[in-house]
Amino acid sequence: MNLQNIFDSTDFVHASGTKEELAVAEFLKGQCESLGVPARIEPFRVAMSDIEEAHLFADGKEIPCKAFNCCGSGVVEGELYYMPGTDPVSMAGAKDKVVLFDTQGIGFFAYQDLMKAGAKAILFQYGNAYYPNDDIDQRDLREVVSGEKKVLCAMIHSRQAVELVKNKVKTIRLEVSQKEYDGESHNVIAGLPGKREEFIVLTAHYDSTSLSHGAYDNMSGCAGLLGIMEAMKDKELNYGLRFVFCGSEERGLLGSKAYVRDHEKELEKVALNINLDMIGTYMGKFISCVSAEEKLAGYISYMAAEVGFPVEARAGVYSSDSTPFADKGVPSLSFARIASKNVAPIHCRYDLKEVMSMEQLQKDIDFLAKFTERFANAVVCPVSREIPEKIKKELDEYLFRKRKE
Repeated sequence: MNLQNIFDSTDFVHASGTKEELAVAEFLKGQCESLGVPARIEPFRVAMSDIEEAHLFADGKEIPCKAFNCCGSGVVEGELYYMPGTDPVSMAGAKDKVVLFDTQGIGFFAYQDLMKAGAKAILFQYGNAYYPNDDIDQRDLREVVSGEKKVLCAMIHSRQAVELVKNKVKTIRLEVSQKEYDGESHNVIAGLPGKREEFIVLTAHYDSTSLSHGAYDNMSGCAGLLGIMEAMKDKELNYGLRFVFCGSEERGLLGSKAYVRDHEKELEKVALNINLDMIGTYMGKFISCVSAEEKLAGYISYMAAEVGFPVEARAGVYSSDSTPFADKGVPSLSFARIASKNVAPIHCRYDLKEVMSMEQLQKDIDFLAKFTERFANAVVCPVSREIPEKIKKELDEYLFRKRKE
């Protein structure tokens, strides 16, 4: 398998629900089939919209913005309120204001608190005030965050955000017109048989954000799945392997959430989920985050020492496609090579194939294939099918069922 070809063939923006995302899904399906492994594409619903117009005026002067997809349409005018925190004192000042955050997005509880406080609209910021480009990321108001109440939201560049505060802008007017509709994203599913009914699910997401070609985040993980598939395809396995290339991870793990929902009846046969999200860069620390019994993190550390491959393993909840599996009671873990954002940035125009090292990627794949083979050929999967209470608490917080303490 030609690793470089995977990145060359997907060297374009392929964001959730777009025809470009589907093109990458079809490419990955073809890659599986070229290895002799049957694959299929499963669609699932995603909320989509087409922004027709978006205008933001600061004391009458228009500044560039991008309205959030799926935040509704309309016109809002109000006093600007810069709000760097979400504490109760800050919330108290949001009534009837257009709120400016330091962040690029918002979680469920902060959004709901803002709605109770009476905020009229929300502005977010992206980028660096001192970098030469003025990119503004396209985001969406997620259904899991907004619930039943939507307010207009827009992204501006950090340079403009600084100017709004520095110039003590009083009045903001936000005008948005968009058509919202149900779209489709897709999971690509392939499998290798085993002797047992139980199987291991390996996941990696293939979608990118609106500005990124998504080489590091996360075509690298998809290349990892294909590499493991190639290494395992002619071997006799005790546990079968199912490979799931997830769509729409960048919009809240939508692909993996759709998979565990649509395949819920067979989850009891899933012995383990192994997720790959960002590997193979020139620099960076290889880590594993285990949403299962802590002994698995110890096992990974021991195996890494045995084969001479440095891994920092810990127990916890990882912000990737392993999380929906863990939430359904499936022992899960994510592997990643975490590089500095100054070396391999993500969610921006600089996440390109040039940040990838094919040599390091192959080394990462070799380790991951060894790890996978050990579990696929275990007489009995040694990982307890029980999620520790500490992990359950983290899952409740991550999935907005409980506030962080």
